[in-house]
Amino acid sequence: MIEVNGARLAYDEVGSGSPVVLLHAGIADRRMWREQVDALATRYRVIALDLRGYGESELPPTPFAHHHDVAGLLDALGLTRAALVGCSFGGAVAIDTALAHPDRVSALALLGTAVSGHEWSEQTNDLWETLVGEVDPEDFAATAAGEVRFWVVGPERSPEDVDPQLIAFATAMDERALAAELALSAVDIAELDPPAVDRLGELGMPVLVGAGAADVPDIRQLADRIAAEAPQAVRLPDVPDAAHLLPLERPAPVNAALLDFLP
Repeated sequence: MIEVNGARLAYDEVGSGSPVVLLHAGIADRRMWREQVDALATRYRVIALDLRGYGESELPPTPFAHHHDVAGLLDALGLTRAALVGCSFGGAVAIDTALAHPDRVSALALLGTAVSGHEWSEQTNDLWETLVGEVDPEDFAATAAGEVRFWVVGPERSPEDVDPQLIAFATAMDERALAAELALSAVDIAELDPPAVDRLGELGMPVLVGAGAADVPDIRQLADRIAAEAPQAVRLPDVPDAAHLLPLERPAPVNAALLDFLP
């Protein structure tokens, strides 16, 4: 645990070298990086963070911003700069951090990333209605099952196509994340203003962008947009037979790409 902006945040740290901070998806926590931590620690100082309110991190009832927490984490660890690796919501936090604190971010690796200010397309909303439909938000088990069906399995696969152990692990993480999001809804969270979606050209650092070929269309299209607009972006080919939790589902190509890219 480490004190950051008035909250105690949980993190894992291993390895030495240039610092790399791993930021998890909104349906997960820092455990989703279990296939990356040791692989990256052969060259880097790897820090896997539970964002405020998620996993084992605290949630004081005070206003905050996730992107300021990431910068605060660097301060608390005595780090001037770090590379940020983010998946989904964690990718959005990484982008926001790079825009709010550009001097603190040496590189960005974005895997199945969201982007603050992006509005989901009708196609993605229709896919949700088709695959999941109405779910009682207070029923964490049912909601997690629906979210895992949508995000982890993906619209182009059936649950039988996916490792049942991955589904079970993702479901357990998501149930915990849903409880976190319920608590977070009662706290004032500052958003990046203006949001990142129209500011991708301001990302002056090297950017690596990837997605799973089985992820929802919006995510793959966002990867294309970042690659087109960020000046130093490199777009990886979509990883076959992988959906939203790409680093967890297909660690080998992800680890190889990260080791080749990170400074």
